[in-house]
Amino acid sequence: MIDNIIDYIQTNWLEVFGIVTTLICVWLNIRQNIWGWFWAVVSSSVYGVVYFQSKLYSDMELQIVFIVLSVYGWYQWLFGGADKTELPASKMPVKYIPICIVVGLAFTGISGYLHSQTDASLPYLDASLTAVSLIAQWMMARKYLENWLLWIAANLVYIGMYYTKDLYGTSILYALLLIMAIKGYFDWKKTISSPAESSLHN
Repeated sequence: MIDNIIDYIQTNWLEVFGIVTTLICVWLNIRQNIWGWFWAVVSSSVYGVVYFQSKLYSDMELQIVFIVLSVYGWYQWLFGGADKTELPASKMPVKYIPICIVVGLAFTGISGYLHSQTDASLPYLDASLTAVSLIAQWMMARKYLENWLLWIAANLVYIGMYYTKDLYGTSILYALLLIMAIKGYFDWKKTISSPAESSLHN
């Protein structure tokens, strides 16, 4: 058993590195720690290569956008509050819901079609998950509580998709991310109820 694990790590060291950095990133995000965005950039860079190798092109492109959103989120968490103060966690305004739905459906249709013309694997499923992940990451950058609900939904599907692509380590990662997303939702919900408990430097 141990030998199999060692062999897997040696053979898939880049994926393993991506798993570790992603877990660090999400754990820090749950704690509303600003350094989570640094690890988001690292993990997105690593997984961009992993997904390219697996022909999951929508996911590869997602990592590039994630890097941009991570820089945006880093700035927002530091200066996005009133008078350029730290941004507190909050619930997403209802007015953004229809916009997110339209953007998500449009992205899925366009990206899914374009990638279906290539050798991409699971183009429409991959595109839909990419759309949900992009919206969730934007919501995370704005510190909207509901970002965790989208991550919960996406992670449930990601677990199965990566398993079918023989990315077993990543499938396990998303099972862990599912648990962490549930924790993130309830932890952030508490800080909204008790704002004094929230801090970027917990």
